[in-house]
Amino acid sequence: MVTPADRPGRGSPARRRARAADAAGRYPRPTREELAAAAERTIPDVIAPGLGVLFVGINPGLWSAATGWHFARPGNRFWPALHRGGFTPRLLHPSEQNELPAYGLGISNMVARASARADELTPAELVEGAGILTGKVERHRPRWVAVVGVTAYRIGFARPKAAFGPQPERLAGARLWVLPNPSGLNAHFTPETLGAAFGELRVAVTAG
Repeated sequence: MVTPADRPGRGSPARRRARAADAAGRYPRPTREELAAAAERTIPDVIAPGLGVLFVGINPGLWSAATGWHFARPGNRFWPALHRGGFTPRLLHPSEQNELPAYGLGISNMVARASARADELTPAELVEGAGILTGKVERHRPRWVAVVGVTAYRIGFARPKAAFGPQPERLAGARLWVLPNPSGLNAHFTPETLGAAFGELRVAVTAG
């Protein structure tokens, strides 16, 4: 999926910001007050027409809502798993999320509102979110939709027996895959096994 011609340039604004932050020794961290104020906020999708894979989180956490970056909380393993799985040639920081469409990738969420934990969401919200997601897929036409969290997928799409991996049904024409939740709270998966799960999807995407 990623070719040399597709890769963002070394001088891209996001890359320069990341290098500057590295040189300073850290990325900006939200304060406790900023995190508390971020509850219920929404953040924009990273999306474009005709993506190879649209990754779908459960909902933004407070770190993501405070920063505007998907999967931003320290300890969340989405970005390392994306790299380990072969989707990006290097490990991206969440602040570089807008480089993803150049790799044919995007990010959305099942539910738009931010919360401290995904288990604060109601089943009705997940069902409604699945319908909204279907509309996005109809408009943007990604080849694959990868839902990052099997429980959210089971509830939202009324598939109580769904397992990880490829799904038999399609979503508005897109092929479906379910990945493990990369949250650091998900102790059932290590960084290595998460990377392997993302790598299985990568193989399927590459195969067409």
